[in-house]
Amino acid sequence: MNAIETLPTQATRILIVDDEASIVRLLHAYLEREGYEVSTASDGRGALQLARAIHPHLVVLDLLLPEIDGLEVCRLLRQESDVSIIMLTARSEETDKVIGLSVGADDYVTKPFSGREMVARIKAVLRRARRGVTELERGPQALRFPNITIDTGRHEVTVRGQEVALTALDFEILRTLAAKPGMVFTRAQLLERVWGYDFMGDERVVDVHIGLLRKKIEQDAADPVFVKTVRGVGYKFDDPGGER
Repeated sequence: MNAIETLPTQATRILIVDDEASIVRLLHAYLEREGYEVSTASDGRGALQLARAIHPHLVVLDLLLPEIDGLEVCRLLRQESDVSIIMLTARSEETDKVIGLSVGADDYVTKPFSGREMVARIKAVLRRARRGVTELERGPQALRFPNITIDTGRHEVTVRGQEVALTALDFEILRTLAAKPGMVFTRAQLLERVWGYDFMGDERVVDVHIGLLRKKIEQDAADPVFVKTVRGVGYKFDDPGGER
């Protein structure tokens, strides 16, 4: 499907990028039915051009694309904007998921998937993005600890005096944990609170994101100070207040 079909300009804009026509048709039908303004591209180069022209609120982006692959498209989009990105992949290897998340994707979905599942994922990611905007409008609010400050208003994290760049999802995971220091969250609880939907896939997506978050905020990701694992249960936030 090469044609670009749009709904009224006030609708949320979603860009679908995939070279499999059947997937594009499925997503287009489901999303249009939900009232979204849907545009499509079948290769990486066209996706970048279209994204720069229409400024979508969310991009559904296939990993394997002609011209420019999905990882490079994701990396370039993330450099230019805070658009929400959901990666699509036909592969189930953990490496592909980690790479996609590490270059800035907010979520990933493994093919095959149902139209209903994708709509749920999209709504959850958009809700998370809107929640961040609402917090910004409320004004500066910060969670302050001896070694780390999490400013929910400005969406900024400072670790030992140095600002750290986090994706929207990284930030929401950290904010959720730090809002209740010492409380242990199970993977299911984090999925519910951060992802915002009834997750039907692999709960290890939480582990992937925790690993990425630790690499950004911890001095030693293998021996974390802030985000700790509680074996057999889940994760908790802690800041002992001393230099490690």
